[in-house]
Formats: sequence, structure tokens, C-alpha cells
Amino acid sequence: MNQFEDLGFSKVDYAREARTGCPEVIFGKGKTAAQVAAIFERLMKAHGKALVTLATEEMAQAVKQDFPDACYDPVSRLISLGRSAERFAGKVLVLCAGTSDLPVAEEAAGTAEWMGCRVEKIYDVGVAGIDRLLAYRDKLQEANVLVVVAGMEGALASVVGGMVRRPVIAVPTSIGYGAHFHGLTPLLSMLTSCAAGVSVVNIDNGFGAGYQAAAIQRLVMEAGAK
Repeated sequence: MNQFEDLGFSKVDYAREARTGCPEVIFGKGKTAAQVAAIFERLMKAHGKALVTLATEEMAQAVKQDFPDACYDPVSRLISLGRSAERFAGKVLVLCAGTSDLPVAEEAAGTAEWMGCRVEKIYDVGVAGIDRLLAYRDKLQEANVLVVVAGMEGALASVVGGMVRRPVIAVPTSIGYGAHFHGLTPLLSMLTSCAAGVSVVNIDNGFGAGYQAAAIQRLVMEAGAK
């Protein structure tokens, strides 16, 4: 098979899994349903699995015409079919500050699961009610990687970062009032966190956080096999 296929509107990268460990993932936003379905079909043929982010119900229906077993989750806005044959040891823990952050948190969780991670979720544990978070202190300590999703001022990532010895991936969301600036406030807060070991992805980028969590898990697995 060639390294990529030119569909005119897209060049499907078949060699990405060999290079990076994960096949190309389809970014749904801005594409037509027909374009998504065409790329999905090529990736399924090449890899036996495919994932679409920021997808719509219309895209899901187009994909399901040829792949009726494809799963569409309207919360995470992911279309998925198949999953990585790899199964990583340990656990990725996805936390979110509030219910309004669920779409981004679910995108992170769904991505990590599709890539081979075992995922646990703890939702609505923002710092405004700190006892809700502290009730899960043991679970925080048990996780291999933690993904922390928060809007408003984004303080949850710093609090979690100060409680654990594992990597924390912070995800700012566009949820908040005016001075929140559509996610800029938590982004800057997370970037300037006083807690060591906190890394930050872009605003609303649950996919990037889930991908990074899986990459860390893969590294652990590969290092242990040496």
C-alpha cells in the first residue's frame, strides 16, 4: 500500500500508524458528511479501526451506511469503530470540574479508550466544593496518568497536580463567564500552575489530552518490555 492516497479533498495518511503508533484520526469539523465517510472507509480498510472527532449526527449516519457497527456518542462527538489491539497496564483517570465540561472530558476518555487505555472517570469535582475531590484521594493516587478538564479559572488542575506523583494533563475548556475569554483564562492559569508535573493542551482539546495519555502509557509498556 502507498504511504498515502490522494482523494482530491484529502490525502489519507496510511503510514501514520507505523510512524507514531496510532492511525490518522479524522477531524470532523469543517468536513462534509460524505468526505468523512470516504476517509473513514479508507482508514477501516487499512487499519481495521477509525476515529472521528468533533463529529455530527449527519456524519455518523453517513458512516453507518457502510459500517453499521460504528458508534456515535453525541456527548463526546466521537465516531469510533474498532480499537487498538494494545492494552496498556494501569489506568488513565479523567476528571472534570463541572457537568458543563463533560463533552471535552468524554472526548478525552473516548480517545484514550480507543487507543488502548483503561479509563476511569470522576466528574463534577471542581474546587468550589473541594470535599467532592478529596473524597477520591485514593483513586487519584492509583492512576498512572490523570487528565484534568476545567473551565472557569481552571484551578482544578493545580490542585490535582499538588496531590499526585503521576503526569497530569490539563485541558482548559471554553466554559465560563465573560472574563473567562472563551477558555483563555483557564489556559493561562494552567500554563502558570505552581504544581510541578502539569502539562497543558489547547482549549477544548480533549482529543489531544486523551492521545497524550495513551502515548505515556505506551512508553511505559515499551520501557517495561526492554
